[in-house]
Amino acid sequence: MRITEAAQRLGTSPRMLRYRDMLGLLPPVRRPRGHRRFADDDLAAVAQALRIEQRYDISPAALAFGLKVLTEPGIRAEVAELGRRIGRIPPPPARALDFEQQRALRLLRLPPGGAPRTRRD
Repeated sequence: MRITEAAQRLGTSPRMLRYRDMLGLLPPVRRPRGHRRFADDDLAAVAQALRIEQRYDISPAALAFGLKVLTEPGIRAEVAELGRRIGRIPPPPARALDFEQQRALRLLRLPPGGAPRTRRD
């Protein structure tokens, strides 16, 4: 179906669907002769996005950024670092890291046979 009919079914406007397309919130394009065609799966994806936006009171742009964070590791790392700096995400447990580091050091001190070295003073 064409964009006008899709917009009517979704209770939105063709302009809003184009905006969502620009943000990357629509499934990949199927454009015979330059016009986007909407299948039932496309409508279901847009309807799901609308439900998420309404439930969490966010804009389409915020939802698009959330998807970008989930799919681009560099952005995910930067957002996680910001979350740690402002206290929204706890830092990784230092004790677990210390334990693993100490374990690795102990393993490095083992001789080739695997038996621990004895210290002689």
